[in-house]
Amino acid sequence: MSASPVSPTSSIANTALNAAPVVSGRGSKRVLPGFHLSLGFTLFYLALIVLIPLSAVFLKTFTLTWDGFVAAVTSPRVVASYQLTFGASLLAALLNVIFGGIVAWVLVRYKFPGKRLVDALVDLPFALPTAVAGIALTTLYAPNGWLGRWLEPLGIKVAFTPLGVLVALTFIGLPFVVRTVQPVLEDAERELEEAAASLGASRLQTFIRVIFPTVLPALLTGFALSFARATGEYGSVVFIAGNMPMVSEITPLFIITKLEQYDYAGATAIAVVMLVVSFILLLTINLLQAWTRKRGRA
Repeated sequence: MSASPVSPTSSIANTALNAAPVVSGRGSKRVLPGFHLSLGFTLFYLALIVLIPLSAVFLKTFTLTWDGFVAAVTSPRVVASYQLTFGASLLAALLNVIFGGIVAWVLVRYKFPGKRLVDALVDLPFALPTAVAGIALTTLYAPNGWLGRWLEPLGIKVAFTPLGVLVALTFIGLPFVVRTVQPVLEDAERELEEAAASLGASRLQTFIRVIFPTVLPALLTGFALSFARATGEYGSVVFIAGNMPMVSEITPLFIITKLEQYDYAGATAIAVVMLVVSFILLLTINLLQAWTRKRGRA
């Protein structure tokens, strides 16, 4: 019996398969330049950029006695600045979650003239220097400003009040929410919404049970980023706040005041309190975000 002829194509394919290197399962999981080198570089860079500066803040604070530390961080003027800074930051982040989510929804789901311009304007707080943003907001909302002159007769005073601080923090935090939610809405499966509508769900039920669980982790991330940016904001707030002690003085400005008085230990003590409180809030938000994602997968 004669052997069946072997085609040239099959011969070339077999040769290529035999010559191909066999990659083990363990080797295929490695990513250049390797786990150990990547981890070492990551830890080195993290320590150089984050841990060492933060350690310097704590070490400088430790030069104070416990009574001196408590006196520095619990004076009535400092406590009033805490209340304004964290309160306005939380409220601004909440406002950005609501209205930033609406802006992201409109940019993703609708087509209208000037859409590209609106999309570009969202990133304006990123590109605009914070001092310029503060001057612009003060010009707009001052009693003789373009908007302030119309609000003043109504009894609404924005510039040089805590309301001005809220406006500035909302302005600089909006892009964080929009740019976090926008990709999630773009990748969302609209077939689920159509299926819910075909099953008789109303628009409100579709939003609550289909859309909102999908964008909730992104909203929490945007909230955390907006809050973190607002707590440390200085340039855009210092002009519109008025900086009146016990009224419109933010904590970053109080830290700058301490540094100008060469009270470095007092400044770092206040910074440590802000750092600890911000870290606890951000950790709580991240844990809530992780729990939300885990529940969504389940």
